Amino acid sequence: MHRPKQLLAAALAAFLIAPAAIAATPVAAKPQQFLYMLRVAPHLHDEAKWSDKDKAATSRHFERLKKATAAGKVILAGRTTEQLDKTFGLVVFEAEDEKTARVFMETDPAVAAGVMTATLHPYSVALQRK
Repeated sequence: MHRPKQLLAAALAAFLIAPAAIAATPVAAKPQQFLYMLRVAPHLHDEAKWSDKDKAATSRHFERLKKATAAGKVILAGRTTEQLDKTFGLVVFEAEDEKTARVFMETDPAVAAGVMTATLHPYSVALQRK
């Protein structure tokens, strides 16, 4: 007979204690979105000046972006199809914070090799097609 009262008391105690326990539980921060814009380094605006080393860095850059996309870090990556002095690329991605985002951008193989220059921007995807 006393069982329903005990259950009610336990449920009430859990209800009163649960909000405090939930508030004390650390919540993982939602990743922030960033964009980095890439431009071909000025000394490589002429395709004839590209060395095998420059081309290899670009290949590593693309492979890295493919892996980061498959892992869910990169939202999108691409480039315009203009001449090398006008073209630019965009990488929209997620990172914990700006410092982590900057490291991701600066360790891009094309950036690290000096084939491309990059600038980092905080970003927020507002619309995305399915």
